[in-house]
Order: sequence, then C-alpha cells, then structure tokens
Amino acid sequence: MKVVIALGGNALLKRGEPLEADVQRANVVRAAEVVAAIARNHAVVVTHGNGPQVGLLALQSEAYAGVRPYPLDMLGAESEGMIGYLIELELANRLPNRQVVTLLTQVEVNANDPAFKHPTKPIGPVFSAEEAKKLAAERGWSIAPDGPKWRRVVPSPEPLRVRELAAVRRLLTAGAVVVCAGGGGIPVVTSPAGVVRGAEAVIDKDLAAALLAHQLKADALLMLTDVDAAYAGWGTPRAQAIRDTVPEQLRQMTFAAGSMKPKVEAACRFVESGGAIAGIGRLEDAAAILEGVRGTIVRPATVSLDFMANARSAAETKNP
Repeated sequence: MKVVIALGGNALLKRGEPLEADVQRANVVRAAEVVAAIARNHAVVVTHGNGPQVGLLALQSEAYAGVRPYPLDMLGAESEGMIGYLIELELANRLPNRQVVTLLTQVEVNANDPAFKHPTKPIGPVFSAEEAKKLAAERGWSIAPDGPKWRRVVPSPEPLRVRELAAVRRLLTAGAVVVCAGGGGIPVVTSPAGVVRGAEAVIDKDLAAALLAHQLKADALLMLTDVDAAYAGWGTPRAQAIRDTVPEQLRQMTFAAGSMKPKVEAACRFVESGGAIAGIGRLEDAAAILEGVRGTIVRPATVSLDFMANARSAAETKNP
C-alpha cells in the first residue's frame, strides 16, 4: 500500500519541552521506530509539523541587529531541511536497505486567499499574555490565546498544488521513503506570467498532507498526534472517542480549531476524494490505526470495516 504519514508537532517537541536539539533528536527516534515499522511493508511518505521550529528561527532572526527578519517561506524551508534531516537520519538507521530522501517542497497557494487578511495559524513557542502583547507591539505580530498561554498567529491559506509531486512519485517508484511537505510545505504563489515567489504564510500541515495523499493516489492517510482519537464532546463529562465514522457524520460535529479540526477536515477531504481510509490517533498506535483497530478511522460510506483488505484491494486496482 501507499501510505502518507503526517507526524504531529509532538513527534518532535511535546508541549512544555525546551526547543533543544537533543530533545528533538530523542523524540524523532521514537517517531522513526513507528514509521520504519510501517515502511518495511508499505510505500511511505512522511510529512511533519514545524510550528515551534519556525517560531524559534523567527526569534533567532530577530536577534540580528541591522538585518531585516527573514520571511516565513525562507524560515519554512530552513525548518523543512532541519527536521527532514533528523527524520531521514533515524529512518535510514532503521531501514539500511532503503533510500530515505528529504525533499524541500513548495506548495502553491492563491495570492488572493482571504486567509492573508485574517491570520489564524499559531506558530512558535507559547508566551504569557504580557510577553505576547509586548512582542506583538515590538514586531507587529498578530497574537491569539492557545490554552492558558498566547502564541503568534499568521495567515494559513488553502494548499492548491504540490509543485514537486512528480519528483515524489519518481522517488516512491524507485523504492525510497520520502520526507516532504514538512510544516505544510513552503508556501508560494504564481503570477499570471508564471513567476513563482514565496508567500508570508504557513500552510496547515494536515490539509497539505491530505492534498499530497490525494495527488499521490495514496491508499491511506495517517495523522499521528498525542491523543488516542478524535472525540465528540471533547473537554466535557460526556466526551466519547469516535472510532469508526464517515465524512458525513464528522461534518455534523464541532472540533477545536487549530488542533483536531484541521485533522478531521483533512481526513474528510482525503476520503471524499477517493482515499480508502484516513486515521487519527497516537503515534505509538500507528500500525494498529492502519489495521483499523485503534484511533479514529474515517472511511467512505460504501466501504466495509475490513480496512486492510479494502486498502490492499484499492492499491491493487491503482497499481496493477
């Protein structure tokens, strides 16, 4: 099967952990064990989050007096290379007979997307309200609450096209495990004359993963995070894990913006566009989610509960 695995930010940095290189390395080791176990039997593409890393790079950029801060597209490219290297290194250690390739990935967005006027995507570390307001005044940031803390928020336009898609396909055909579209990819816009330039934005990693999975004609999309499933009534005494569902049911529910909502939307989009299964759950449950026995499984209404059989059948149909 062809599987796209989207690693949540917790794969690299858990909430409250310091942005230290050794901390990130240790967390990537854990993620690589899980991904490698799936990659031994399936064609795998890995995407990942980068919010804390981009935020750190932005703060480091601000520290250089006399040098204008680097734009978000360049910071996104830096983080893709850095995080991709960590994932690539640990996967290669566990898959000695497979090529593991990190690909800097541009994702096209619309220059007129309304998101550019309404920043909503949180990036970077969390701050106290006082710290956040001070930084916002000094740097011209937009800020928003994130639980008891505050974070910087930036535009998050819709992903339209993965520009390196043909290269990803060739690498998969050659048997490589591909790490790409990290942090949602590097946001770019294309002028009517065909000139490509970076955009001051961050693309939602889950929506980008769904687009990538769809354009690759993947069989499964796994979004791995630090909770065991999507929940109906999250945060209430009546909270209940959603196990087996279809897009029509999920779209009638409400989920937290910025956390579970984009994952649910990504799962729905992938399945509605022809994907066999989408799964949401904990990193350590990845193999069981792919088997359909853990996490939240989103499937077409016409597909039965024998997930692996359906996915294998779909893979054989697409790749005779």
